Amino acid sequence: MLLKAPEEVLKVAIIGGGPGGLSTAIALSQIANVDVRLYEQASVLREVGAGISIGQNSWNVLELLGVADTLTSGHVTATVLNLNGKTGEEVHRMARPPAPGQKHANIRTQRTQLQSALLAHVKPGVIQLSKKLARMTDKGADGVELVFEDGTAEVADLVVGADGIRSVVRDSAWPEYELKFTGTTIWRALLSWDAVVALDERFATTGWWHGPTTHVWLSPVGDGLGEIAARAWHDPAVHSASKVSWGVPVGNEHVESHFPEYLPQIRAALAQVKTGDWREFAAFAGPELDRLTAWDGKVVLVGDASHALSGAFGSGAGFAMEDGWVLAQALQKFNNDTVRALQVFDAIRLPYYGRMYSHLAAEAAGREAKLVQLRSEGVKEGDEDGVSYDDRVRVKVIKGGGKDMSWIYANDIGAVWRKAVEGLEEE
Repeated sequence: MLLKAPEEVLKVAIIGGGPGGLSTAIALSQIANVDVRLYEQASVLREVGAGISIGQNSWNVLELLGVADTLTSGHVTATVLNLNGKTGEEVHRMARPPAPGQKHANIRTQRTQLQSALLAHVKPGVIQLSKKLARMTDKGADGVELVFEDGTAEVADLVVGADGIRSVVRDSAWPEYELKFTGTTIWRALLSWDAVVALDERFATTGWWHGPTTHVWLSPVGDGLGEIAARAWHDPAVHSASKVSWGVPVGNEHVESHFPEYLPQIRAALAQVKTGDWREFAAFAGPELDRLTAWDGKVVLVGDASHALSGAFGSGAGFAMEDGWVLAQALQKFNNDTVRALQVFDAIRLPYYGRMYSHLAAEAAGREAKLVQLRSEGVKEGDEDGVSYDDRVRVKVIKGGGKDMSWIYANDIGAVWRKAVEGLEEE
């Protein structure tokens, strides 16, 4: 257990320079008596990937961080389409109007734009590059020792694991935690968008084009660019050993081979990606944790490290930024007493991520129940397992009951914190 007097300086080491790490650095730099260092394994801080969604929940935390007005580039996603990739049938249309009082519109932007906006608010000297964490050790009252692959070592009072789904911090503090390849493989690329829209005017609107086990996501991201994210299922029993999680170059022919039945204009859009621009991302997931904190208040996980859901909600950056902001508020509330602060952090964020796991399990059960019903209605010629191609697309896409997802996409983390504080004061 590590207790700090109010006048003492708390040494915080953040591992990972993605949105979660950068936002945590910004938030912690705004409170007193905290010395923040962010350790990033790359020699140059750059985002890997293509586009990123910034919805109301993300804007809310960006406002609290003081970053919102710095993010000025992106495509407004007022409507999102779901279509059958083989027939072009529109299966579902979702309107995303700004909520009452919402200052910023929902957008899809380049990941580099969000990174640049966050970097502009990180104080000089905070980020240490070429620092890949090899291992860490609990030193009891002396803190946590961090050993990097370059042979250097540091000691911190608090370690923030913002190092993604394959977190070294999590592996050290939760050594039994196991990730598994989900079967989903994603290929992403950015390209000039005018030529893509010329193939089909619907490509000007953000949308998913689906097969039963595949989809192609097409969306403008601003600045004349657009994003293609193509996705397919690969049997984990066959492919797990060959999959890695982040940014492997892959050839055009390999990507295009997964979508032979799709409309000609979609296949033409895939073909417009320049040779060498595709990157492959394999989706991994892991079980729900019973705590996001460890080692008597000396380790805390934020972002994907804390909930290995493999991007299931398309708002991972928003979740990570919320985590970093809540952590800073808790430390400030308890004068940098890490034990008390991390207890409150767990109390706020652990049930939130638990609700996500429960939601995904319910959605999967609902889809399976619908498929069972369709199978019972009889096999038609050309159907697979008793269910037609088009029906399998509809089951995959349509959300039963039109469930309210505002608890994620309209989450007001400032209000959540205020409610938590009120609860503490009533105890």
